[in-house]
Amino acid sequence: MPSASFTSSRTYVRRSRRKGANRIATPNRPTGNIMDPMLQQSVHAQQNNTAATSTASASVASAVAAGNSNSSNSNNNNNNNAAPNSSNAAEYFDSGQSTSSTAAGPSAGLNQNPCMSNIYNSVQIMDTSDGNSTPASTSSAAGPSSSNSNSNGISCNSNFPSTSAASQSNSSSSSSSSSVSCCHQSPYDLRRKISAVSNHDQWCSSGSSASQSVSIMVGPASSSPPLLNPSNSPACSSSASSASNSSSTSSSSSPSAIVQAPSTSATFPVSNAPTTGATLAQPPNVHSSVPQQQHCGALPVGGAAAVIEENNYMLPARKRSRRLYTQSGETDTAAVPSMEAGSGGSAASGGGPTAAQYLQYELADEVLLAIFSYLLEQDLCRLALVCKRFNTIANDTELWKRLFQSVFEYDLPLFNPELCKFVFEKPEESEFANPWKESFRQLYRGVHVRPGYQDRRQPGRSIVFFNTIQAALEPAFASGSNAGAGAGNLNAGLSNTTSSTGTGSGGGGGGASVNALANIYEENVPPAEHPGPLIFLHAGHYKGEYLFIDSDVALVGAAPGNVAESVVLEREAGSTVMFVEGAKYAYVGYLTLKFSPEVTSTVSHHKHYCLDIGENCSPTVDNCIIRSTSVVGAAVCVGGVSANPVIRNCDISDCENVGLYVTDYAQGTYEHNEISRNALAGIWVKNFASPIMRENHIHHGRDVGIFTFENGMGYFEKNDIHNNRIAGFEVKAGANPTVVKCEIHHGQTGGIYVHENGLGQFIENRIHSNNFAGVWITSNSNPTIRKNEIYNGHQGGVYIFGEGRGLIEHNNIYGNALAGIQIRTNSDPIVRHNKIHHGQHGGIYVHEKGQGLIEENEVYSNTLAGVWITTGSTPVLRRNRIHSGKQVGVYFYDNGHGKLEDNDIFNHLYSGVQIRTGSNPVIRGNKIWGGQNGGVLVYNGGLGLLEQNEIFDNAMAGVWIKTDSNPTLKRNKIYDGRDGGICIFNGGKGILEENDIFRNTQAGVLISTQSHPILRRNRIYDGQAAGVEITNNATATLEHNQIFKNKFGGLCLASGVQPITRGNNIFNNEDEVEKAVSSGQCLYKISSYTSFPMHDFYRCQTCNTTDRNAICVNCIKNCHAGHDVEFIRHDRFFCDCGAGTLSNQCQLQGEPTQDTDTLYDSAAPMESHTLMVN
Repeated sequence: MPSASFTSSRTYVRRSRRKGANRIATPNRPTGNIMDPMLQQSVHAQQNNTAATSTASASVASAVAAGNSNSSNSNNNNNNNAAPNSSNAAEYFDSGQSTSSTAAGPSAGLNQNPCMSNIYNSVQIMDTSDGNSTPASTSSAAGPSSSNSNSNGISCNSNFPSTSAASQSNSSSSSSSSSVSCCHQSPYDLRRKISAVSNHDQWCSSGSSASQSVSIMVGPASSSPPLLNPSNSPACSSSASSASNSSSTSSSSSPSAIVQAPSTSATFPVSNAPTTGATLAQPPNVHSSVPQQQHCGALPVGGAAAVIEENNYMLPARKRSRRLYTQSGETDTAAVPSMEAGSGGSAASGGGPTAAQYLQYELADEVLLAIFSYLLEQDLCRLALVCKRFNTIANDTELWKRLFQSVFEYDLPLFNPELCKFVFEKPEESEFANPWKESFRQLYRGVHVRPGYQDRRQPGRSIVFFNTIQAALEPAFASGSNAGAGAGNLNAGLSNTTSSTGTGSGGGGGGASVNALANIYEENVPPAEHPGPLIFLHAGHYKGEYLFIDSDVALVGAAPGNVAESVVLEREAGSTVMFVEGAKYAYVGYLTLKFSPEVTSTVSHHKHYCLDIGENCSPTVDNCIIRSTSVVGAAVCVGGVSANPVIRNCDISDCENVGLYVTDYAQGTYEHNEISRNALAGIWVKNFASPIMRENHIHHGRDVGIFTFENGMGYFEKNDIHNNRIAGFEVKAGANPTVVKCEIHHGQTGGIYVHENGLGQFIENRIHSNNFAGVWITSNSNPTIRKNEIYNGHQGGVYIFGEGRGLIEHNNIYGNALAGIQIRTNSDPIVRHNKIHHGQHGGIYVHEKGQGLIEENEVYSNTLAGVWITTGSTPVLRRNRIHSGKQVGVYFYDNGHGKLEDNDIFNHLYSGVQIRTGSNPVIRGNKIWGGQNGGVLVYNGGLGLLEQNEIFDNAMAGVWIKTDSNPTLKRNKIYDGRDGGICIFNGGKGILEENDIFRNTQAGVLISTQSHPILRRNRIYDGQAAGVEITNNATATLEHNQIFKNKFGGLCLASGVQPITRGNNIFNNEDEVEKAVSSGQCLYKISSYTSFPMHDFYRCQTCNTTDRNAICVNCIKNCHAGHDVEFIRHDRFFCDCGAGTLSNQCQLQGEPTQDTDTLYDSAAPMESHTLMVN
C-alpha cells in the first residue's frame, strides 16, 4: 500500500478518472533543467565501458514489475557466482548534471537489486553544463564484459563525428540470441504526433526467425531518401572501428527502420546554456524500434495503420485504441528488445505487447505516479534520466514534498543559496520549477542529529544519523573513519560535487567519499565553492552538550512548525556555544540557545555566556532564540580582534544581564534581531569595538537600550528603540557611535543621552514621545545631532547642560512640552539650520550662563517666547528667522545677555524683542516688524545696545523704554509704526544717537512721566503727529537733532517742561494745530481719537467735565460760551467736545463719535508673562 502521505495522490487519480482531466501531461518542451537524451551526444562515449543486458526502458519495466518471477529468478541465478557490480552511473538530483570521469573495470552479471540494477548500470548521462564533459574530451575505456545469462547482446556505439571512442564487447550465449548494434537514442517523446514523413512504412516486415538483430541509428535529418542499409550509411562510419562479435547457433537477419523525429522548437540544456537551454536547430533522424500496429497483417505498413498510430500518439494512455498483434507465431518486425529477453524469452513468445511497450505506451500516468511514490530520491533521479515522460512524473512536486518532509521535517522548502545563508521560501514564490526537489538537492549533503535514528539505515539513501551533537562534530567524522559505513556515497547520489568513481567492491564508495568530503576543506580551496560540513539538529532538548566550534561547520535546526522553538540547546556550566579561531564560515541557525547557570553553584561563570564568539572568527548566527539567566554575564559576548560574526533574525530577550555585549576591537554585523526585556542594557559596545547594527528591534529593557562607552564605536542604522527604562541610546566616556535612521521613542527617561566626553553622530533619526528630553548632552560631550526629527517629547526636545557642547543642525524639532532646545550651565553648542516650531513652551531656552552659537534657524509658532535668554547667559543668535510666536520673539530677562545679529523677528503677538531686569544684550542689524505690542520693549531696568536695526510696521511703538530702563539706540531706522516711533515714559532713560525716525502715526519721539533720555544727532521727520513731544513732568537733552516735515509741529512741550536743547535744527514742519485753531476749527477734526495734538487744555465746570476730559480752545469759545470754564495746561490731547462725549453737542463738529477718554500717553505695552521654567 502507498504511504499515508500519498493519500492526496490517490484522490487525485479518482478525480482524474471522473473528470477525464488533471492528468500529468507530457510536455513538448522540458520543464526546469531536464536533459534530453536526443541531444546528449556525449552519452554514447560513456556507455561503452560495460555490456548492458537490456535497454534503459526495459530496466525500468523490470523495476516497476519487481515481482516478475521470470526476471528476478533469472537475474538471481545468474548473479550467484558474479562479483557485485560497482555502479559507474552518476547519481544526481537534476537530470542536467553529471560527472565527467568514467573508470573501466570488469563487470559480471547483474546488480544485486533486480528492480533498478539494469538502469543504474546502463544509463550514464554527461552534464552539458560541465565544461569538462564535452564529447571531444570524454573517452570510455574498453573492457571485457561477460554474462552467463540468456540475453540479447547490445553494443552501443557513437556515430557522432565528435566521438571517436572505440568499444569492444564480447558476449557468449548457449541459446538463440540477438546481436543488436545501435546508437542509443530513446524515442522518449512517445505521445507526440509523428509526421507522415516519419516513414513508418520503412519498417521491414520480413523474417520469421525467433530472434532478430535490429540496427537503431541516429543521424541528421536531410532531404535524401532514408538509408535502408545501415551498414552502407555514413552514420555508421564510426562504428567500423568497433567490433561486435556474437556467437549464435541460428542465423539472424538485420532489418533496419528509419524514423525522422518531428520538428520541435523546444529548448534543451547545452553546454553553454545550463539553465535556459538552447534551441534544437535541426531535428535528428531517429532510427526507432517502435512496433507497428497491425491486425493479422491485414493493414498495410505505412497505410491506415500509420494513421491510427499517428492519432494514438496524441491521446492519453487510457484512450488509445488497443494495439493488436498477430495471432500467428510471427513477431512484429518492429518489436523492440525488452527485459523479457533477459530471461530467455522474446517479444514474439507471448503474442502480445512487451513490458517495455506497456510501460511506455499503455500504463496510465497516475499508476506510474503511485509506483514512483514508493521510491527514494536517488531512484527518482535515475528515473528522470530515462525519458521525457518519466522525467515529468519523477519530478512531481508532491512526491518530492513527501520525501523532503520525511527527512528534514520542514513545512517549507529551505534553500542554501549562498555560503552561511539558509532561507525558507514559499513554494509558489520560488523561482524553481520543483522547489522541494531543489531544496532536497541543496541540503542532501548534511548529516542529522536525531536521537533514536542512528541505527536506522535505508538502502539507496546516503543519509547519516547521530544521537548527539558531539558525535556529529567529532574529528572522526571529518576524517571519514567512522562514517563511511553509514554515510554511503555522500558525494555521489544526489549531491552536486563530482564523485570519484572507483572499481572495487560495492561497499568501498562510502568511506572514500567521506574522505573526499574532508579533503575539500583545506585552506587553499575557496570556501564559497565547497561549504563546510552540514549538521541538522532535529527536534529535542539537547542539554549538557559542549559545543566548542573551531571549524566551518553548519548547525541547522530541523523541525516542523516553529523550528527554533523545537530545537533547544542548554547548558548550566560553561558557555552554551563557543566559537573560536578557525570558525571562519561556521553557521548556527534555527535553534534555541539557553544558558542557565545554577544560582547556588560555587563555580564562577562570569566569563561564560550563552553564545561566546572569540577573536579571529566570523561565524553566522541566524534565526536563533537566545536566553540567559546569568546575572553576571551577557547572553551574547563578541570580543577580540577580528571577531566579525553575522548575527541576524535572532531573539535575545528576557536575560538577567546584558543582551548583546561587543568589546575589545570586535566587529560584526547584527541585523533584524529582537532584543527586549533584558535586565541591563539591550546592547553594550565598549573598548574600540565597532559593530554594524541594522534594523534591530530593541525595546522594553529594564535599563538603557544601547550603551556605548569606554571608546566604543559602531554603526547603527534603522533600529527601532523604544520603551526602555532609561535612555534609548546612551553614549559615555569617549564612545563615538554613528546612529542613522533609527527610531528612538517612548523612553521612560530620555531618548539619547550623551555624557562624560561622549561623541557620536546621530543622523536622520526619529526621536519622539520620550518622557524626558529627546536628546541629552552634558559633561563636555560633543556629539553631532543632524537631520533628525525630534518631536512630541513629554519635556524638551534637545537638552544641553553641564558644559555640554555639540553640533545641532538641520533638525526638525516640534511639538515638545518644554523648550525645543534648552542650553544651560556653561554649555556651548552650535545650533544651526534647525526648524523649531509649534512647541507647547518656548523655542530655544538659554539660561544659567548658557552659551552657544544659534544661527540660521527658523523658530516659529511656539506657545511662549521663540528664544529665551536669562540668568547670565550669553548666546550668539545670527541670521535666524523668529516669527509667528504667541508671545515674544526674543526675550532677555534676569541678566540675560548675548548678541542678536542679522535676525528676522516678526509677527509676534507681543513684542518682537523684550529686555528687562538687568539684561544687556547687543541687538544689531536685525529686522523687527509686525509685533502686535511693539517692536522692542525695554523695561524694569533693562539695558542693551540696539544698533543698525530696522524696526517697522509694528502695531504700537517701534521701541518702548520705561521703568528705569537705560538702553542705547544707535543708527537704527524706526519707521511706519502704527503708533509712535520711540516712547519713553515712567522714568525711562536711554541714549538715542544718529537714528532715523520717520513716517510714524504718532510722535516720532514721545517723552513722558519723569523720563529723561538723551537725543543726539537724530533725524525725526515725516511724522503724522509732532516730531518730539515732552509731557508729564518729563525732561530730556536734545542735541544737534534735525526735526522736520512733521504734521503737528517739530518740538511740542507740555506745560512746565524745560528740556535741555542744544544745536537742534527744527524746520519745515506743517503745524496743523495752529492752523486749525486760527481757522476756528475743532481740533478733533484734524486728530480724531487716534492722535493727540498738543494745545491748551480746558475744563467746563458747567458740563461737569473732569481731568480726563479735554476741550479745545475753539469749542470753549463756541460750544461752551458763557459756561464756567478753566484752563488746565498745555498738553497733548484730542477734544472730547468734538468727539461728542459730553452732554452738549459740539457745534463745530458733525456726528458724535465713540468716547475713548483722552489719554495723555500712548497705550501701555503688554509685558510678557512667560513662565520661568528651569
